[in-house]
Amino acid sequence: MRNPQPLLHAWQLDDREYRRQEERRGRRFAYTSFDPTRTALVVVDMVPFFVDANPYARGIVPNIQHLADRLRTAGGTVAWILPARTERTPVGDEFHGPEAAEIFRNSGGTGPLPGRLWHGFTLGADDILVEKSAPSAFFPGRCPLPERLQERGIDTVLITGTVTNVCCESSARDACTLGYRVIMIADPNATGRDCDHNATLRTIHRSFGDVRPTAEVLARLLAMIEEQTPA
Repeated sequence: MRNPQPLLHAWQLDDREYRRQEERRGRRFAYTSFDPTRTALVVVDMVPFFVDANPYARGIVPNIQHLADRLRTAGGTVAWILPARTERTPVGDEFHGPEAAEIFRNSGGTGPLPGRLWHGFTLGADDILVEKSAPSAFFPGRCPLPERLQERGIDTVLITGTVTNVCCESSARDACTLGYRVIMIADPNATGRDCDHNATLRTIHRSFGDVRPTAEVLARLLAMIEEQTPA
C-alpha cells in the first residue's frame, strides 16, 4: 500500500569524512562560496512515476521549491530534468526484464514538459526544461543540459531530485567530470532507504563535490540577496 505520509531521509556524514577533507585541503568544504548568477539548481526526475510511489520523494518537494524560488530571486538558474521516452533495446529487456523495461522507458510520461513534472512545483519563466535519455543529465549526447548551462555561464550546480543513488549520483559524477563545481544538497534528494541515500552522500563528498543541507544553501542565497539590495 502506498504510504501517504511524506518523509525525509535521516541523512548523515560521519565525522571522519569531514576530517578527511579538512586534513586534505585545510577546510571542510571545497566550495565555501558561490556566485548565484553562475549557479544552477538541477532537479532530476521529479515526475509522477517516481514521486507518487516514494514518500521520500514527496517529502523533498518543499525543499526543492524553496531552493528554486530563492535561487531565482538571487539571479540563478533552475533546470528541471525529465526522463525521455527511449527506444526499447535487447540489453534493457535483458537487464530489467521486458515488462519492467517497458515501464521504465515510459516513466517520464508524454506531452509538454511542464505538465509532466510533479504537480506540486511552481515554475519560473526562465527555467530550463530538458529531457535526458540516460541516468545522468550530464552524459555527453544524452541530454542538452550542459550546452544550456554553458550558454548561461553556469559553473556551479546544486544537485537535487530522485533517486539519490541512481540518476542524481550519476549526474553529480558526470558534472564533476565536465568541470562543474558540484554541491549535492542532502535533504532535497530522495531514494528508497536511508542507507542507500547516505552511501551516495559519502561517495559524492569524498570524491565528486560538497554535500550541504538545504538550510545552509538557503542562508547563503539570502545573504547574497541582501548584499545586492540597496540600503
